[in-house]
Amino acid sequence: MNNWIKHPTILVGKTVELRPLEREHYEELLPLTNDKSLWEFYPQDYSDPEKFIPSYDAALTGREKGTHYPFVVYHKESKKLIGSTMLYDMDVIDRQLEIGRTWLIKDFWKTGVNTECKLLLLSFCFETLKTVRVQLKATSTNMRSRKAIEKIGGHFEGILRKQRLMENGTFRYTAIYSIIDDEWETVKKNLSNLTA
Repeated sequence: MNNWIKHPTILVGKTVELRPLEREHYEELLPLTNDKSLWEFYPQDYSDPEKFIPSYDAALTGREKGTHYPFVVYHKESKKLIGSTMLYDMDVIDRQLEIGRTWLIKDFWKTGVNTECKLLLLSFCFETLKTVRVQLKATSTNMRSRKAIEKIGGHFEGILRKQRLMENGTFRYTAIYSIIDDEWETVKKNLSNLTA
């Protein structure tokens, strides 16, 4: 097993905690996934438990192999789970990884929760793991996600054409962004101001 991330890792912010995903979280997460609009830009409709559970089981297997580290988003004030996020495609040798597969229930859209999650994750990546590159991506037509990535300091690198086959038979064009270690201090100041 790859020990780049020691388990369990919990990232604590002002309003949320990112806690390691465990199978016992499925019972609380599954009712939150019923809103089909959450999955509009995802390759599959994860409101279907037969798709959600295998995907999350695979993430837990990835954690065992050292390629993924999935988190649930725990909202401290309401004492409930409100979504999840993940570090994945982890490459210890080249010291890079991707942040993604993030979703939050709509009650917490445009509340600063996503920004706080990214501050926690990026701080952990650059300051604890000493990554040199963190990648983020979004469906090219998902302007809400793309603007959110740009707002936190993601540098647009380009569009991967027909990068992913979607459940409906179409192909996803994927916008690729990154933040590198040279940019981290500037990005951190911006994120800290956004979450102040």
